[in-house]
Amino acid sequence: MSSEQKVAIITGASQGIGAALVKAYRDRDYRVVAVARSIGPSQDPGVVAVAGDVADRETADRVIAEAVRRFGRIDSLVNNAGIFIAKPFTDYTEADYAAVLGVNLTGFFRITQRAIAEMEKRGGGHVVQITTSLVDHANSAVPSVLASLTKGGLSAATRSLAIEYARRGIRVNAVSPGIIKSPMHPVETHAALGALHPVGHMGEMSDIVDAVMYLEQAPFVTGEILHVDGGQSAGH
Repeated sequence: MSSEQKVAIITGASQGIGAALVKAYRDRDYRVVAVARSIGPSQDPGVVAVAGDVADRETADRVIAEAVRRFGRIDSLVNNAGIFIAKPFTDYTEADYAAVLGVNLTGFFRITQRAIAEMEKRGGGHVVQITTSLVDHANSAVPSVLASLTKGGLSAATRSLAIEYARRGIRVNAVSPGIIKSPMHPVETHAALGALHPVGHMGEMSDIVDAVMYLEQAPFVTGEILHVDGGQSAGH
């Protein structure tokens, strides 16, 4: 494989949107470092699987080291790993708080800081966060303060990083999904969850993948929060 092939790091890569993103980047001839708590070795020589919790400093160090050691560069980072716990605000526990902040914010901070440091060496790169439309459009049927606290922080950080690094060739964007059909949503819940969207149905994982791929190929776009949410952020 040529050292000129681009390299993407994708967190939360073992299933669902993360696994679909790994395939999409490989289909575009990227080499990929796939990160998740439980992920087995890949049979694809263009994919390095790193098992670990993104909230742990050691995992972030290992991910960046593996990308550089195996592939020699880092071009893109997709911060897809996330935890969503829907509870009334007063029912959240300290364990809930620690888990959500650990993955959604601490994990983002550690791996993004290290990835951008490598991107600076090459004079360019792209970082994408996966957030949630609940940040912009709270819904009384879906109590989600911890999601808003953390994913809202990612949206703000996306804009801040985009401006900080705009003249250094590093773009930073986010995709803000509605509710997407994935293994975390049993089929019997799809009708009710679909009704939460103005378009009347849930999104597909391909909708999110296509949004990330658009941003990947859009050199004049940075600081963008791209809503892929069936109209939720516009209202009801």
